[in-house]
Amino acid sequence: MKKISTIVVAAVLAVSSFAAPVYAEGERYILVSHAPDSDSWWNTIKNGIELAGKQMNVTVEYRNPPTGDLADMARIIDQAAASKPNGIITTLSDFDVLSGPIKNAVAQGINVIIMNSGSPAQAREVGALMYVGQPEYDAGLAAGIRAKGDGVGSFLCVNHYISSPSSTERCQGFADGLGIELGKQMIDSGQDPSEIKNKVLAYLSANPKTDAILTLGPTSADPVLLALNENGMAGDIYFGTFDLGEEIVKGIKAGVINWGIDQQPFLQAYLPVVILTNYDRYGVLPGNNINSGPGFVTKDGLTLVEKYAGEYR
Repeated sequence: MKKISTIVVAAVLAVSSFAAPVYAEGERYILVSHAPDSDSWWNTIKNGIELAGKQMNVTVEYRNPPTGDLADMARIIDQAAASKPNGIITTLSDFDVLSGPIKNAVAQGINVIIMNSGSPAQAREVGALMYVGQPEYDAGLAAGIRAKGDGVGSFLCVNHYISSPSSTERCQGFADGLGIELGKQMIDSGQDPSEIKNKVLAYLSANPKTDAILTLGPTSADPVLLALNENGMAGDIYFGTFDLGEEIVKGIKAGVINWGIDQQPFLQAYLPVVILTNYDRYGVLPGNNINSGPGFVTKDGLTLVEKYAGEYR
């Protein structure tokens, strides 16, 4: 018995020597987005930070301007910094409006990661650790090149968030990919579903030779689907969209939408929480920015996307 006890003690000591490092859990991070409350696409972002928070044992708060007002967002970033979190994750949808508050947060010693909008260059300029997201102009350009190969020569870009420069970059990139001027092919649709549908119907009526429609997310894509069903053009006009959502996936499956550009918003939210936590605890940081997209989702690749659309995709 004595010999067995000695062996057990030795085994316990051996296990203890390989125990996980001790760190102070419970860090607090704040994600600030430019999204209005009405934009359901951001639910995936919220799911991403929720899961990362649970896995890393940290607190993550989501804050946003209810109406999408960027001046309001700038104030929210200032308020977030004043609360002294361990880090801030934020979109940079308008550099002129938001760079000041972000730089102020960095000056206070708060680690910042830019996600979703902005660019790696802008992230460096404001002093952020890195950028996690989809280069919007490049994504639009890739979409335009794809559409040109499919025979598209003209289009309507339905911009539901025209006050955000990154939204216009998507439309401009698409036009450049087609090799045409953007001009009046981009409309300020607003965010009211009824207005979006009516504006699209009016544009297509006035411009019947339009080859394609480009929408920038569920906010504009969902009403456009209704518009095309109403005027009988569903499935007859080339239709591409940024981002995914339940109705967009249904549209792709039905052959009404040719493709959706998946920027993987789950990763845009999830990865910054994991990165900040490991940076705070161990001082480790990826050496490069992370491009979460673009990736084209078509009818042939819908299995997992359809299962998790609006939740993790």
